Amino acid sequence: MTFKYIEMKKKVSLFLLFFTLFQFNLKAQAIEKIGKLNEETKKVILIYGSPDCHYCTDTKNILIENKIDFIFYDIDTDKAALNEMLAKLRKANINTNNLGIPVIDKYGEVFTNNTAFDDFIKKIIP
Repeated sequence: MTFKYIEMKKKVSLFLLFFTLFQFNLKAQAIEKIGKLNEETKKVILIYGSPDCHYCTDTKNILIENKIDFIFYDIDTDKAALNEMLAKLRKANINTNNLGIPVIDKYGEVFTNNTAFDDFIKKIIP
């Protein structure tokens, strides 16, 4: 083997080592970011509803008045949000027939607007 070949092989090996370490670092950062996002969404109330639904609008306004953070998902236009909502309802053993909106995910507790509206709001804001 020639000296140039050995030097080139060392450079390639070093490059591959640094490239591999860089990839592991990127993956670790992505996992950390996902973990932080999951923690952040646990601190936010999720509302699944429709902008045309007055109960949905009233719920959002009450949360705004009480300075409670929330994320609103429009299930009329966002198919992924609709499917996510339905999956959460099934997991919580909530019947999806004759469903009342908004559907609330309060830190992992899922419930619907299936009672008097004041009682529904008390579930969100005790």
